Amino acid sequence: MQQILKGLKQFQREVFPHHRKLYEALSTAQEPRALLITCGDSRVVPTLFTQTKPGDLFICRHVGNIVPPYGGPYGGVSATVEYAVDALHVKHIIVVGHTDCGAMRAVLHPEKMAGLPNVAGWLGYVSAARDIVEALYPDAPEEEKLHQLTERNVLLQLKHLETHPPVAVALARGRLSLHGWMYHLDTGDVDSYDPDTRQFVRITFSDEDAATGTTPAEAGANA
Repeated sequence: MQQILKGLKQFQREVFPHHRKLYEALSTAQEPRALLITCGDSRVVPTLFTQTKPGDLFICRHVGNIVPPYGGPYGGVSATVEYAVDALHVKHIIVVGHTDCGAMRAVLHPEKMAGLPNVAGWLGYVSAARDIVEALYPDAPEEEKLHQLTERNVLLQLKHLETHPPVAVALARGRLSLHGWMYHLDTGDVDSYDPDTRQFVRITFSDEDAATGTTPAEAGANA
């Protein structure tokens, strides 16, 4: 706890004053560019690996970066999606999975969820992805299955997103894009799903991108 309080002190005395105008502008309104849905894993820090400022991202974090299909439990995820799309009018939704995901390991090994009924019930929304992996890679090594499941889970949650009426309408009107990302904890690399090749492809940057401040064309819109 002392480390957290030390960080709060540093923020209030050093960081906040340096960005006071930004925080004052954000104190009465927000216009985030994207809704980012990712895992609650402590090692996954969206604002760090995207280098975004306060106000840039509307973030939803929880176990397994899951989005229940519309009509499922009415809770924080569904409310977040609805608010981000209909009230904040975000132009992008990014679902981010990550390597070494404990939730995905638990899906592969249900015995790990003994005594965790809420976790087990929540991870039921990954069952279709697990079944696909078990059917396509029955003899694959453990780590390969985990990687495949993590990617398949991202794609499944993108499909679930499309069942939410605000998302479906925004997609039909062409004012929203969906993206599936895979974040690598050990390297900082990010792979993006490309619907044309049906593969996750590494997002890379050239020296020219760095010089001009532009970003590469990112695969996976409306995945």
